[in-house]
Amino acid sequence: MNTFFMTAGITTFVICGIHCWFGGRHIAAPLLKARDIHQVPKFTNYYCWHLVTLALIAMASAFVWAAISPEAIELAVFAAALSVSFCLWNLALIIWKKQSFRELPQWSLFLVSSLIGCLGFAA
Repeated sequence: MNTFFMTAGITTFVICGIHCWFGGRHIAAPLLKARDIHQVPKFTNYYCWHLVTLALIAMASAFVWAAISPEAIELAVFAAALSVSFCLWNLALIIWKKQSFRELPQWSLFLVSSLIGCLGFAA
């Protein structure tokens, strides 16, 4: 078993939990309560919220599967590529839109899963 891929999978499941629990309370719930946003963009954003949840579950599952089945290395490539992409896009958005690294900390979570996942390729 590849312990790095397994750890990356568990880490990504934890990220999914943070996304659902804390993000649900502080991001999704206020979005749904907002009365000054038209229904279409509001529910499109809420739909995208759930797409992220599904993507996180898929990434975590891909890392775990690759950890257990070495012949499924492509799944680890997929999960690591997504994790790195999510990290880099968050950093680019923060810089581009002049936002706070502290207020948009998702990059730091994906940096952890990206580094652990990438270490799995050297194991």
